[in-house]
Amino acid sequence: MNPIRNPFSPGAGTPPPELAGRDELRETLRIALERARIGRSAKSAMLVGLRGAGKTVLLDRIRMDAELAGIHTVRIEAPEGRSLPALLAPQLRQALLRLSQIAAAKDLAVRGLRALAGFAGKLKLTFADIEVGIDFEPEPGLADNGDLEHDLQALFEQVGLAAKAAHTALAIFIDELQYVEEPQLAALITAMHRTEQRQLPLVLVGAGLPQLRGQMGNAKSYAERLFDFPLIGPLPPAAAGLAIEKPLALEGVEITPQALSKILQLTQGYPYFLQQWGSHTWLAAQASPIDIAAVNAASVTAVAALDESFFRVRFDRLTPKEKKYLRAMAELGAGPHRSGDIATCFDAVVSSLAPTRSSLITKGMVWSPNHGDTAFTVPMFDEFMKRIMPGQDWR
Repeated sequence: MNPIRNPFSPGAGTPPPELAGRDELRETLRIALERARIGRSAKSAMLVGLRGAGKTVLLDRIRMDAELAGIHTVRIEAPEGRSLPALLAPQLRQALLRLSQIAAAKDLAVRGLRALAGFAGKLKLTFADIEVGIDFEPEPGLADNGDLEHDLQALFEQVGLAAKAAHTALAIFIDELQYVEEPQLAALITAMHRTEQRQLPLVLVGAGLPQLRGQMGNAKSYAERLFDFPLIGPLPPAAAGLAIEKPLALEGVEITPQALSKILQLTQGYPYFLQQWGSHTWLAAQASPIDIAAVNAASVTAVAALDESFFRVRFDRLTPKEKKYLRAMAELGAGPHRSGDIATCFDAVVSSLAPTRSSLITKGMVWSPNHGDTAFTVPMFDEFMKRIMPGQDWR
């Protein structure tokens, strides 16, 4: 098979050739954004799911849909160690500058830029990483109290008023939202609550690991009423099959039912793994139709590629004790597992492992589906841990 024609695209947030199984959610958010544009109530959404489920790809596709419909958007990724105000300020500046080019919204957009100047100037004392261009002098008393929760509300109000005057909506897209610290997350939720109360056309679409729902509930008790939390999980068999078959068909290539079934079994329907197996199977195949022998050969290279990239980049961030904790989890299987069972396998007291577990949650390696349970945030990580720390020496 010609490697240049390989239709599959494994990568971090790389758009797949066929975004299968997500049409219903895309339509739900399209309706929400259009409702916001005409001044109707519209629920914001938080896309939650494990690594490799396709959250980033879906977030970007929804943003593209919005842009094509004439809705203004900004896109942020929240890495560890950066403050939310530092991430938001430059993007909101860009949005307000665009809105200021629309005659009907110019005055309100300029006032929004004045609010941003006050916001950044006063919060610079608390969040030293804020760096944003200042286009207008701040307006005294506007978003300049130095209190994030209060000032972000005032800033979002001004942005929403400018978008309303321009007869559009602004959609804020934030990826990896689970890394935002709780007080900053609380301020974001409060600001969105205020814009909804005022029926301003501002919508937030976030994405994060499954613990995000609990984090937002802890930050503000009303978060679950303010946002929808669609679970982005593995694709059902029909959609997963389409994600493999359709790109192949566009290249004039077929795949046998047995080979397709094997790919679906190995990948468990996770979009990232489907792309990985699809790509390696293409390279292993000799001709159409692709048979199960090609899938078996591809599995060796696909697993090796995952081990050296997708899995390894997360493993290398761990301390020796964290690695041992995850290896103990892997010994018990895919999970989720009770903390007591992990401690027994670890040969330690549960309370002594609490800091390690907490650190792994902070790093986004594990999460708690229920009280006392711990699960991997990365599918198939248990198998990787057994490969990279084989035998019993880890004990």
